Amino acid sequence: MLTIIQRVTQAKVTVNSVDIGVINQGIMALLAIEKNDTTKLADRLLERIVNYRIFADADDKMNLSLREIQGGLLLVPQFTLAADTDRGNRPSFASAAPPEMGRELFDYILLKAADIHPGAQFGQFGADMQVSLINDGPVTFTLRCQEKNSS
Repeated sequence: MLTIIQRVTQAKVTVNSVDIGVINQGIMALLAIEKNDTTKLADRLLERIVNYRIFADADDKMNLSLREIQGGLLLVPQFTLAADTDRGNRPSFASAAPPEMGRELFDYILLKAADIHPGAQFGQFGADMQVSLINDGPVTFTLRCQEKNSS
């Protein structure tokens, strides 16, 4: 599971000219679900997102988490993050989860995020979305959660 998190002053997702997810200060996360992802990985990634210390404390150091500042959380499904771009001029999406699995896991993430971070907002799986944001800093990080190899 892969996500790009961005510290924002505001962000929104629009589908068919309707704003379906809107936040002010917080984190906007683009989320890719890959073939081998599980609910266990989703739980771990969500905990990392809400606890990742990317907000300034009184000394202007990145020491505070989304949970600590009680900021907004906007999760947007983004299967193109799973693309293999190592060769050629066209991305391969072989590592992305099939649509049914991706939708099922994203629906799980929606429920879990709403539980651990009330007021969380969401994009729509499979929709043509317009995403706008004001990146604060800019501050952007890539987070990946994957099963550890036992070798």
